[in-house]
Amino acid sequence: MAGPDELVDAGHVRPAGDGRLELGEGLRLLADGTVVLVDLLAGRLLRVGDDASSLVEVLRVDGPLGAVAPLADRPGTWLAATGTGVAVLDADGRPAWLAHPGTAPGPPRRVNDAVCDPAGAFWVGIMAWDQTEAAGSLHRVGPDGAVTTAVDGLTVPNGPAFADGGRTMFLADTPHDAIDAFDLDPATGALSGRRPFARTHELPGNPDGLVVDRDGRLWAAMHGGGCVAAFAPDGGLLGTVPLPARQPTSVTFTGELMLVTTKTEGLDEVGPLDGAVLALPSRVRVDPTPAARLPSTPT
Repeated sequence: MAGPDELVDAGHVRPAGDGRLELGEGLRLLADGTVVLVDLLAGRLLRVGDDASSLVEVLRVDGPLGAVAPLADRPGTWLAATGTGVAVLDADGRPAWLAHPGTAPGPPRRVNDAVCDPAGAFWVGIMAWDQTEAAGSLHRVGPDGAVTTAVDGLTVPNGPAFADGGRTMFLADTPHDAIDAFDLDPATGALSGRRPFARTHELPGNPDGLVVDRDGRLWAAMHGGGCVAAFAPDGGLLGTVPLPARQPTSVTFTGELMLVTTKTEGLDEVGPLDGAVLALPSRVRVDPTPAARLPSTPT
């Protein structure tokens, strides 16, 4: 299987415009070819401009914004991981709340990464602001609108990402250098067969945002390691793509570009491309993020 050296041109990296993000996250390729992302702590949803030459603000919310998915049959609305939970956002960023799983007893929590699976369910990570061990969790928003806890005992959940038509789920717990795989029943959302997929202790950084390409490779932004790692479907390391920013946080592909968000949060000295959305020539393709499905607009 081809590795990243054959698929990504790391020698021609450039920023997508002049914008720099405190905590970039949640890169998603949409069905219309648009790429969106968030500046998580600033509560900003942005899109990548034409030719990856700029970042354009779409909306802003009051509080953290972890990631979004477009809402099926409701143009201009989003299902979002925001604040301590999940809400539908209108075009102006006004929330209609579904649930607040981050308000459970314990340390103060916020949303982190989130993504929609091929069945239209939205999976939302929750973590403690201070990264308290095992205080994080993963929650599923089903197409019926029910919000359930899927995985407990996490620290900093990132991903998930899906393969096999949504029958396999990958989930990173970043500070543990762990990417696990689960069997997923798309009809019910039930998870089973949790198993190690990759352990990244020997790689620079820790696994953050994930995406699976059309050939089954899993790509992981390596936070703190200044690279993106690529894994074969069996979990074997295919190689890494070096980047000129220390804290990659999420990754996606357009068929022409690899795009990577980075962050400035936590850095004592900020380099010229820390916080940038990086664009690299690439021929990797991913399926667009599916639209989320809900029965009706919450109130």
